[in-house]
Amino acid sequence: MWHEESVNPTKNISGNFTVPWSLFVTSNGDIYIDDGEENRRVQKWIAETNTFVTVMNVNSSCYGLFVDINDTLYCSMPEHHQVMKRSLNDSVMNSNRVAAGTGIPGSALNELGAPVGIFVDVNLDLYVADHYNDRVQLFQPGESNGITVVGSESTITLSHPTVIILDADKYLFIVDRSNSRIVGSGLYGFRCLVGCFGRGPHSNQLNIPYGLSFDHSGNMLVTDQDNSRIQKFKYLKKSCANTSSLFQKIYSSSLTKINQIYYRDCDKRSFYYESTQVEVTESGYYTFRSSGGIDGYGSIYKNKFNPLGPSENLLKTDDDSGSNAQFKLDVHLDVDMIYVLVVTTYESKETGELSISALGKNKVILERLSTPVNIQLNYSSQLNDDNPTYYRDCQVPQCHYETLQIDVNTTGLYVLWSKSNINVYGYIYENDFNPLKPSENLLLSHDGKCNDGQFKLIIDLETNTRYILVVTTHNPKIIGNFSVFISGPNNISLSPFSPKQSSCVIGDQCNFYIKGIGLTLDDILRDELQSNTVLNNQSFSIKLSAGLTIIMFVAGLINSILSFITFQHKDSQQVGCGMYLLTSSITSLSAISMFIIKFWFVVLTHINVSTSLSVIRGGCASIEPILKLFLYLDGWLNACVAVERAVLIFEGAKFDKKKSKSIARRTILILPFCVFGTLIHEFVFRRLFEFETAPDTTDTSKNNEDTIKRYVSCITHYSPSVQDYNIAVLFFHLVGPFIVNLFSALFVIFGGAQQRSIARSNQSFKEHVQKQLSKNKQLIISPIVLLVLSIPRLIISLLPGCAKTSKNLWLYLGAYFISFTPSMLIFFIFVFPSELYMKAFKQSFNRIRRRTPP
Repeated sequence: MWHEESVNPTKNISGNFTVPWSLFVTSNGDIYIDDGEENRRVQKWIAETNTFVTVMNVNSSCYGLFVDINDTLYCSMPEHHQVMKRSLNDSVMNSNRVAAGTGIPGSALNELGAPVGIFVDVNLDLYVADHYNDRVQLFQPGESNGITVVGSESTITLSHPTVIILDADKYLFIVDRSNSRIVGSGLYGFRCLVGCFGRGPHSNQLNIPYGLSFDHSGNMLVTDQDNSRIQKFKYLKKSCANTSSLFQKIYSSSLTKINQIYYRDCDKRSFYYESTQVEVTESGYYTFRSSGGIDGYGSIYKNKFNPLGPSENLLKTDDDSGSNAQFKLDVHLDVDMIYVLVVTTYESKETGELSISALGKNKVILERLSTPVNIQLNYSSQLNDDNPTYYRDCQVPQCHYETLQIDVNTTGLYVLWSKSNINVYGYIYENDFNPLKPSENLLLSHDGKCNDGQFKLIIDLETNTRYILVVTTHNPKIIGNFSVFISGPNNISLSPFSPKQSSCVIGDQCNFYIKGIGLTLDDILRDELQSNTVLNNQSFSIKLSAGLTIIMFVAGLINSILSFITFQHKDSQQVGCGMYLLTSSITSLSAISMFIIKFWFVVLTHINVSTSLSVIRGGCASIEPILKLFLYLDGWLNACVAVERAVLIFEGAKFDKKKSKSIARRTILILPFCVFGTLIHEFVFRRLFEFETAPDTTDTSKNNEDTIKRYVSCITHYSPSVQDYNIAVLFFHLVGPFIVNLFSALFVIFGGAQQRSIARSNQSFKEHVQKQLSKNKQLIISPIVLLVLSIPRLIISLLPGCAKTSKNLWLYLGAYFISFTPSMLIFFIFVFPSELYMKAFKQSFNRIRRRTPP
């Protein structure tokens, strides 16, 4: 024996030993010595009396000896490929038991190959240096199968290890004999500690080392066999915490019928459980053991425990690694990290007392998390066909649901769960629930997973906040009774809640478009048209509308032909008015033609769902803007006629006809571009909205594909600023021409009266006004008639897109048709009341008749 730093031995212990292979020194100085080579025994030298006693009978040498905290002596026998043990408190000498190995060499988990070094920790876990198998095996109490902790592909490679030591942090130190090095584990895995630069005689090298030990200062001592020396490697840390002492905390509790329940393996069996928050003040390995009258089952989680996902964040779980069917968890815990220890039972819904002992290198803080069940409310209801449906999670259509407002009196943690004979889903929203956007305002949801198909919501609720509970189903169109239970710190109530439903929706929920201001023909006819149905089988309203459009087209065609006949006559084109009206006859025909194209495009694309999307997209983007272009052009050309009449009265005899015609030509050329410029936003913001309904899985008579319905709608999606601009454009084009017509007519009447009153002073100005009004009353009547006929289009364009057109179809459809009648009335408004134009019409008509053979 040598004292520290001494090169001379201070004491020799002599005994009757034959080739001792190993020894073990206890904390009180007693030494256990292998003497199995010939004497078949293990001797104990008692330091206090300086005497030897035999403590174990063996049948071969013990290459490793160890005494655990329960005074059990372990002996590794490489010749027999086993580790034997014997309790030193047992009075019977021949009471050896097998601790590890079968006695047959092998590499199976229950076999060993010439075991050498052994180590037993405070949890009675046995570590064995499995020499021939180049590994370190861990044998937990009561287990015959070992766990390879070192030497597997995921750790470091060993070659004939001989000694294994664990420190208080459960870090391993191993003599890697044939590699002539010492390896150890740490926070970042295994690394080489000594002999990392190959075999040799230098101070940083080893040559076939065999033994390893540590002194009280943490210095490492290695028996360097082939260099015939004992090497000491100093621990360089200046100060070291007391790693030999262990702290223990006892936590007592019980599992009762008021504990929370979870489905531990996500199957049909439920278990009472208790969750406890765990914090440590120093990183390291810690052990949690259960004891009590129930068969404990323990799990430890990182950060948090989710009873509805018991595999999430799971670090380790155990059933009966401890004694008496109790769990034991050995786990490395980090400081500044939250862990959750969950204690339950092996059998379903077992109750009883239990205690948890937490053992580690420093203080362990345990704080109970789970609260007992304290039912504050039991609400029962049913989902039936009268309940509304929505697109659950934007994945499952036609799910019946019920919405309930939660009123909280005390802020705290609440648990809401369901019981039903159907699979029930639960959702909690803050402030409001919108079935069109089921992810909006969502706080928490549960689909019944790991809870026998019933939802369970664990959530912190606050006072003065509105929460909405939505109860729905897993599959579409499922109905049935359900109950909701709520547990929490204080009374809580549920009251009916009706989410706001908008009828301004095109599409299906989760794939929809909310309509803005303005009704289109698509909006008016959408609900009336039946897809995949021929025209003869459509509703009477559709068939009547189709007939009216044809009649209107024929009337408009006749009007345009008659107007064209009139204004193409040279007498009608002596001034700009005739040129404006000639152009108007063409735009009127174009407008009424686009109207009938628009009508039949909407009808045919809605009833024939197989129409090419490119065709529909092209029609959506172009037909409506072009239709508006011709309508607005028609109105402004009529306004130009009124302006020229006013100019004629103003200038009188000075009126220049050539200049009038020149201005008309330029105006007719420029005006379409000006109107088109105000409509350019229509082309930009008009798009096709497509959606398909989900397959109806409840209709077993059809394939899923057959139950899918496709809908296509032409929509305009304006921003608020563009919407304001669009309204301004609408007023400008519909009201502007009326104002121009009206003021021009008033100017014609009063201006003409003023001129006549000067020339004919024998009559008063009032009398001249009355004569002018009687003579030119059509100038006042015409713009008023045009305005009145245009008002329906103005109203339709300003109505909210969510107007229920199906309830008053003909009110909206009639107004829409009326708005196109101005394009059919040019001949009756401008030609019929005018003697000049009627004369030109008759002359043109007679000329055509003369050219036409009888």
